[in-house]
Amino acid sequence: MMGLTIDKILVILVIAMFVLGPDRLPVYAKKLGEFVRGAKRMADGAKDRLRDEMGPEFDEVDWKQLDPRQYDPRRIIRDALVEDEREARAAARRARLAEAAQNRRAASGAVAGEQVDERGGLHFDEEAT
Repeated sequence: MMGLTIDKILVILVIAMFVLGPDRLPVYAKKLGEFVRGAKRMADGAKDRLRDEMGPEFDEVDWKQLDPRQYDPRRIIRDALVEDEREARAAARRARLAEAAQNRRAASGAVAGEQVDERGGLHFDEEAT
C-alpha cells in the first residue's frame, strides 16, 4: 500500500492552488481542517463508546489482528480450501480406522469360533459348551 509522503502532499497542494486559485485556497484549507478534526472527534467518540461498552476487555483486544488491510483474499480462499481438504482427509482417516477396527473384531471372532456383534461385543457359541 502506498503511503502519503511529503512529495505527494506538495504535488497535491500545488495542483489545488492551480485549480482553486489563491483566493479560494485558504477557505477550502480551513474546511478540510474542520473536516479532519470532526472525523477525528467522531473516531475518538466511537472508540470511547466501545471502551465503555466492552469494559476492561477493550484493552485486551489485539486490534492489529482485526485490521482488514492484513487480509489477502487469495490467502483466505487458499486457507479455506486447505482446511476443507484437511477435514476430508481426517474424515477418510476416521472411516479407515473404524473399518480396520471392525475387520479386526470380525477376524478375532472368526478365528475363535465366536460371533461378534455390531458393537464389538463377543457372543459365545453355546453349542460348543
